[in-house]
Amino acid sequence: MAKLPTDISDLVKQFGPSLHRVPPGGWADTREDDKLVKTHCCFCGQQCGIQLRVQNNKVVGFEPWEDWPFNRGKLCPKGIKRYMQDEHPDRLKSPLARVEGKGFEPIGWDAALDRVVSEIKRIQERYGKDSFAFLTGASLTNEKAYLMGKFARVALQTANIDYNGRLCMVSSATASKKVFGIDRSGNPWSDIVAADVILVAGANISECAPITTDYIWRARDRGAKLIVTDPRMTPIARNADLYIPVRPGGDIGVFNGMLHVMIKRGWIDREYIAQHTTGFEEVARAVEKYTPEFAAKIAGVPSEMIIRAAELFGPAKTSFVLHAKGIEHHSKGVENCIAVMSLVLASGRLGREGCGYAMITGQGNGQGAREQGGKCDQLPGNRDISNPEHRKYIAGVWGVPEESLPQKGLSAIPLVEAIHEGRIKGLISICFNPVVSLPDANFTREAFDKLEFYTNIDFFLSETSRYADIVLAGSLMEEDEGTTTNTEGRVIRHRKVVSPPEGAWEDWKIICEIARRLGHGDKFNYSGPREIFDELRVASKGGVSDYFGMTWDKIEKNNGICWPCPTLDHPGTPRLYEGGKFGHPDGKAHFIPVEWRPSAEMPDAEYPIILTTGRVVAHFLSGTQTRRIGALMDQAPEPFCELHPVLAEKLGIIDDDYVKVESRRGSVVVHARVVKTIRPDTVFIPYHWPLDRSANNLTIRALDPQSLIPEYKVCAVRVFKTDAPDDAIASLEVQAGGIR
Repeated sequence: MAKLPTDISDLVKQFGPSLHRVPPGGWADTREDDKLVKTHCCFCGQQCGIQLRVQNNKVVGFEPWEDWPFNRGKLCPKGIKRYMQDEHPDRLKSPLARVEGKGFEPIGWDAALDRVVSEIKRIQERYGKDSFAFLTGASLTNEKAYLMGKFARVALQTANIDYNGRLCMVSSATASKKVFGIDRSGNPWSDIVAADVILVAGANISECAPITTDYIWRARDRGAKLIVTDPRMTPIARNADLYIPVRPGGDIGVFNGMLHVMIKRGWIDREYIAQHTTGFEEVARAVEKYTPEFAAKIAGVPSEMIIRAAELFGPAKTSFVLHAKGIEHHSKGVENCIAVMSLVLASGRLGREGCGYAMITGQGNGQGAREQGGKCDQLPGNRDISNPEHRKYIAGVWGVPEESLPQKGLSAIPLVEAIHEGRIKGLISICFNPVVSLPDANFTREAFDKLEFYTNIDFFLSETSRYADIVLAGSLMEEDEGTTTNTEGRVIRHRKVVSPPEGAWEDWKIICEIARRLGHGDKFNYSGPREIFDELRVASKGGVSDYFGMTWDKIEKNNGICWPCPTLDHPGTPRLYEGGKFGHPDGKAHFIPVEWRPSAEMPDAEYPIILTTGRVVAHFLSGTQTRRIGALMDQAPEPFCELHPVLAEKLGIIDDDYVKVESRRGSVVVHARVVKTIRPDTVFIPYHWPLDRSANNLTIRALDPQSLIPEYKVCAVRVFKTDAPDDAIASLEVQAGGIR
């Protein structure tokens, strides 16, 4: 870490104020009646460029932004329809208060904020600071993510803050830190095109990151080979040179088996390994027993597939590995990621054009949000909250005593368990819909029923909002400005397109006002997101994710900047690990041996089938936004259960039958979709729906011991044909938000 001035206040004074101001008229065209504003999609981590059309302060449509280099005007179905939520009739336009026996009624901002602050004070005075918790999200801008972390630790003074990225990328983040010393994708997406072999592991790219598919097709056009591992033959897998239908939870069998073959046949770069890594011999000994035959039993595939994967990947001149939640959502998610990283390191193909490794970010700011302090164990700049030097530096930036900063708190699932147990009594949440998105949904609903006070900041009344005592009407992405960090680690600018509707506030204003009423206004006296970003820059300085050398204008001028960017004249770092330089103090990557172990819940005689969950292209996360867009609901109006014809025949099920899927925790009734593109021992249900259609009624609260991510991809279920639920139509209308 870079040596820093001892007087942090001088650094804040010197670099905190904005260096440049927004030009008169803002970043948009100047015609108020009809203008196009260049900004970015609010959904996944690709953060595609888009132009939103505005008339009379209303978003009415979009145009492609063909000059934005990442997507060149291309958009997925969600991106095309995203603008339709702006003028939605469900939009919250004032705070709401729960009234006993009447539901929610509008309330003024002063009364709402007074109630929130009085309840925070009451609960913390009675039960202690940590009895009030904060759940935040990974689709917030960097500025807001930074603000939420500071608010929890300075204004609430609670250790118990975590974010919904805990459900997304923490396994890959943890593994990357352990192996590479840095938590970020190693390469810009342009390097994918130059790869001779591409390995896609547990990533339904065509539906979850559609624009990334274009990079793969361009690589295929120049002759690249494609390997895909997935229990389902997803659209990307249908075009693969080799598709490996791995059993859910069996990924380490594929990766260790491939490395075994590569070592035996001499397809490893021993010079690179010797110069730039440690620990290879321990890994080589560990994979010695993972012969293709042994590995195949773990993976549930023929041994020939593992051999063929090694034959394609091993001798290639250039290669690129992409992975996502399919290998991360496991009670051994960190080990899955470490195993695939070993393939990259052993081949020596990292840190140069066409040679790289990347995890595909799911949420809009899944990369940036965790760098700014929204995780229970991190401070801004990707700093460790348990490290005294890191704590001292951030305390200096914030102008508070180091000893006043809370220590590491509870991650998302243990936090909800603490609510259930009565140890946490109050909660604020933003950008998080845990009643839909957390595993074991019945348990989560019980927990939220037990809160003494809960306030939610949102722009729609989500399923979780319905448990709130006070709902505060916040802002859509395009109703504010700021930055996000995309899947490449590239920091980009979101422009303010329109103002929030009268009666709603920008999220940062809500948080700053609560902090002021709690007596900490001097620490949250910002004029806007640009000022927050300039403080964020200082807070990140010298950290792993160093944003200090960026300004909004510099980001605009360069179409985004990849961190680390330590000085104002630094161009940023699109490609990490060039020259074999890694983030550990010794400058080397660290091989780590991993062994396969069973998932937390394996099929048995009572529950003989594996359930795996995931996304569909039309919807995003818990569906709060996309289920309100009629065109997307038409494309995917309800969840379904995919099952193989062999399994369907055994169970007496035909296509479109209603089936009941049960686990030890709950059940759902959905239509059957009989397909040949899934393993016969596995069923699949997408997770974007709530209530009696929620896939998370079934999933298990088993956690990876290192990343604390839930095991969404494996649990044991039974499936049988059933009658249609009496309230099927009404239930769908509720889930869609009541609009068409």
